[in-house]
Amino acid sequence: MKKNLTLDDIAAQADVSRATASRVLNDRPHVRDEVRERVWQVIQETGYKPHPVARSLASQRTGIVGLVIPRTTEGFFTDPYFPHLTQGIAYTCNEHDYIISLFLIQTQEDERKLYPRISQGLLDGVIVQVGAIGDQFIDALLQGSIPSVVAGRPQHHPEASYVDVDNIAGAYNAVMHLLQLGCKRVATITGDMGTTAGLDREEGYRRAIEKRGIPIEPDLIVHGDFTEISGYYGMQRLLPHKPDAVFTGSDTMAMGAIRAIKQADLSVPEDIAIVGYDDLPPARMASPPLTTIRQPIHRFGVKAVEILLDIIENGKEPPRQIVFDTKLIVRESCGSSVGT
Repeated sequence: MKKNLTLDDIAAQADVSRATASRVLNDRPHVRDEVRERVWQVIQETGYKPHPVARSLASQRTGIVGLVIPRTTEGFFTDPYFPHLTQGIAYTCNEHDYIISLFLIQTQEDERKLYPRISQGLLDGVIVQVGAIGDQFIDALLQGSIPSVVAGRPQHHPEASYVDVDNIAGAYNAVMHLLQLGCKRVATITGDMGTTAGLDREEGYRRAIEKRGIPIEPDLIVHGDFTEISGYYGMQRLLPHKPDAVFTGSDTMAMGAIRAIKQADLSVPEDIAIVGYDDLPPARMASPPLTTIRQPIHRFGVKAVEILLDIIENGKEPPRQIVFDTKLIVRESCGSSVGT
C-alpha cells in the first residue's frame, strides 16, 4: 500500500526542516529562492497534497474572512452599492485563495451576538461596512485580536484601518457644478446621518453653498437614509420650497427623487436638476441619465482585502488608511449639454 506522504517526508526529501517546508507550502517569507524551488520540486514530483484541516491547524489560519454588512437582507440585495463592493472583495479573495463568510446585522442585538461567534478562531480577519449600526462591533474588533478593516471611515475610531473616498470633496464638487450652471436654490437629500458618508456629504454640500456666499436654508436640507423611498419622500418634502436643483447622497435616492418630481408634473432637468452619488449602473439607465459622483466601489473592495491580508501577515500597527478620489460624471439630469 502506498504510504500517504506527510510534511515531514517532504522536508526530509528536500533536505530542509519541517518549519521551512511549512513556510514554502504556505507561501510565507524568509525562505531563500533556491530552497523554495527545491521544496516545490519535491512537492510536484511526489504529488503531495496537504490535508486541508491539517494545513489549517499548522498555519493557524482558516482561509476564511468575514464580511459584515449592517443591512437587512432586502437592503443588501436591492441597493446596487453592496453587490459592487462584494464583487471587488470576492474577486480579490479568490485571487488569494480565501473564502468569504457574509454576515448581515440588522439590530444592535444582532451586533451583540455576532462578535462572540466570530472571535473563536473561525475567521482569519474581518471586513466590516461602516454604518449607523456597527460601531459597537467595530469597538469590539479593535479591542480584540482579530485583524480587521472598515469599509468607510468610522466616525469614532481614528485608530482603525479603513478604506474610504473623499466624500466631502465629492459632494462639494457636485453642488458647485450645479451652482456654476446657474442654479439658485440647490437643496440636498442627505444619506444616513448615523454614518460618516452621510455626514461628510452634507458637509460638502454646506461648504459649496457657503463658498458662493449663499445663506444655508434649513428647509432645503432633508435627511434620507440612502434608500430610494427616502429619496422619494425627501423630494416630496422639498417641493413646497421650490428648489431648482437637488444633490442626493446616493444614486438610489436620486431615483426616488426623480420619481417624486415626475409625479408632481415637473421635469428633470427643466424644472429641477439632479445630481446623485456613486455612479452605479442605474445612473446610466435613468431617464434622464443621471449626473453623479463616481466612487471606485469595486476598487474599494479590492483594496479592503489587500489591506486585510497585509494586517493578517504583518500585524495591526500602524493603521492602514486609504482615501480614494471621486470624479464628477456629467449627464443630462443636471441640464448640462456635456454627456459621459
